[in-house]
Amino acid sequence: MSLPRYRSYKGSRVEWLDDVPETWTISRLGFESWVRARLGWKGLKAEEYVDDGYVLLATPNIKGSRIDFENVNYINEFRYEESPEIKLRVGDVLLAKDGSTLGTVNLVRSLPRPATVNSSIAVITSHTTLSGSYLYYLFQSSYMEHTIRRIKGGMGVPHLFQEDLNKFYIPLPLIGEQQSIATFLDLETEKIDALIVDQQQLIELLKEKRQAVISHAVSKGLNPAASMKDSGIEWMGMVPEHWEIKPLKYIASLKGRLGWQGLRSDEYTEDGPFLVTSEHFTNDRIDWPRCYHVSPDRYAIAPEIQLQEGDLLMMKDGAAMGKLAYVDNLPGAACLNSHLLLFRPLRGRFENRFLYYVLGGPEFRTYMVRERTGTTFFGISQESIGTFPFACPPITEQREILEFLSRETSKLDSLTAEAESAIALLQERRTALISAAVTGKIDVRGLVEAHLEEVAAK
Repeated sequence: MSLPRYRSYKGSRVEWLDDVPETWTISRLGFESWVRARLGWKGLKAEEYVDDGYVLLATPNIKGSRIDFENVNYINEFRYEESPEIKLRVGDVLLAKDGSTLGTVNLVRSLPRPATVNSSIAVITSHTTLSGSYLYYLFQSSYMEHTIRRIKGGMGVPHLFQEDLNKFYIPLPLIGEQQSIATFLDLETEKIDALIVDQQQLIELLKEKRQAVISHAVSKGLNPAASMKDSGIEWMGMVPEHWEIKPLKYIASLKGRLGWQGLRSDEYTEDGPFLVTSEHFTNDRIDWPRCYHVSPDRYAIAPEIQLQEGDLLMMKDGAAMGKLAYVDNLPGAACLNSHLLLFRPLRGRFENRFLYYVLGGPEFRTYMVRERTGTTFFGISQESIGTFPFACPPITEQREILEFLSRETSKLDSLTAEAESAIALLQERRTALISAAVTGKIDVRGLVEAHLEEVAAK
């Protein structure tokens, strides 16, 4: 779509903003709005939340295209009234000002019930010269992205102070023009967002298809005409007659770091043997450059967890329980921390990649949920994992299944990659369109007027 430009431009003298339309002015956010946030000494504690009351929004609630007023915490009336300056109203812009989500923005388009925000969110109420909708899109532009990046640079924990926000330069068309820009972007981003949702749904379907192909292959085999038998295990059902049902401990050795050998972070070294944690699992592989290091003496304490090429690692507790990684391209001596379990399949009888597919399947995940212990911090014992039963095909058939899965998952992964690429391009298009509109690189007023006339004619 070719979009018109304004007739004349002038220099903005603002970094990253470049020229702006001749009729626009440059102002500061603090001149055109009221910026505030919850004061630190009024910080709320989790034990103060109530079952029902006044909505307290947190950063996760403003991440979507619309504010989530349902999956929220609630506070009592006293806590709500304690900070009247951050009671939300329609038209307010909410901006995450801390940590990794810094810069996340949303707009209060409606207010289903009285609400306020926690200390990680800044509330920005526009004056009459500034449209909240326009400001919402301005914060999504590459200009604001660069501005925020410059302000937060060098900080240990990124944070935007109210003083910083008030000083932000903003391009300022007349209020009617701001509203036209916001209307145009509402229309165009809605189309782009719908296309992104379509691609996201396709990715989910491809993931489901991929898992179904894997699960069927490793539990039923590839021969639909094979004689079947009852496994005797309810969730497993029928399996090929020649497959053996065995507990996991008879197929692979299971090793973990003993608790008394647990490492402290102050024992990490600049160099030496690698120490792997679940933090270093990326797409079922270990990201070796990100791993910690330990001394040779620490490494030597537990030879049973010294890693070998082809080992399989699994997180056995916490939120990431069940997360897997395959050890390949081993760069040198390496061991694991106490939250991981090492699987080493019996060589010549079992393929480690086949075991990876079994442990990544829904049957094993269901088993872990049933066998886990704990109330707030879940874990599963090495003994329980060792008793997990599954159907074991002969080694030659395992290899045939792995060849089949390599072909089929490659096709599905290729389609997934195409969908992910499409999403990335759409997101780039979205940001570019927003940036061009809110900084005056394109003139959208005529397009909005034409759209409104078209709607009125209908």
